[in-house]
Amino acid sequence: MNIRSQLRKEVRQRRNALSVTQQHNASIALTERLSTHNKIQQAKRIAIYLSNDGELSTKDFIDWCWLNNKEVYLPVVHPFSPGNLLFLHYRPETKLISNIYGILEPLLDVTKVSPLAQLDIICTPLVAFDETGARLGMGGGFYDRSLVHWQQTKLYPLGLAHDCQRVAQVPVESWDIPLPEIITPNKNYLFI
Repeated sequence: MNIRSQLRKEVRQRRNALSVTQQHNASIALTERLSTHNKIQQAKRIAIYLSNDGELSTKDFIDWCWLNNKEVYLPVVHPFSPGNLLFLHYRPETKLISNIYGILEPLLDVTKVSPLAQLDIICTPLVAFDETGARLGMGGGFYDRSLVHWQQTKLYPLGLAHDCQRVAQVPVESWDIPLPEIITPNKNYLFI
């Protein structure tokens, strides 16, 4: 097993070991951090994900977005462009289906797709991160492809993670896109 795969396995075990109470408290703390974040307060269109596999729960923050008139967008695995994502407008009544990875996503409706350049914030999941902003994802490269040109748009990426997902060093590959900021329940890590 290579070092990236081993690190994924170890950190996923850490976050899956968190109790229901720890997960709940982390979600509340994350929502408090995000809801007071200057860029979130100014944003109109926020892309985020539905939590899976022990990831920090985004449900409370999504509810906050809706209550505060923020448009929420969820990733959908692109049906014709392998390895890429589309971002669809998500409302409480949106029909969700399981994608090929067993992750819930909106039923594809091309009228609800937003180009990345029209989003203000994209909250990305991650498996591990370090003090430089390096992010280790699940290995599919979906978010790295989505973020490759983020600095040429108004889009601002925010990584979301449990505190236990911080590691000493993420082994970086040439295609990895570092994040300008990662938020955990207890800290904002700013890298720019």
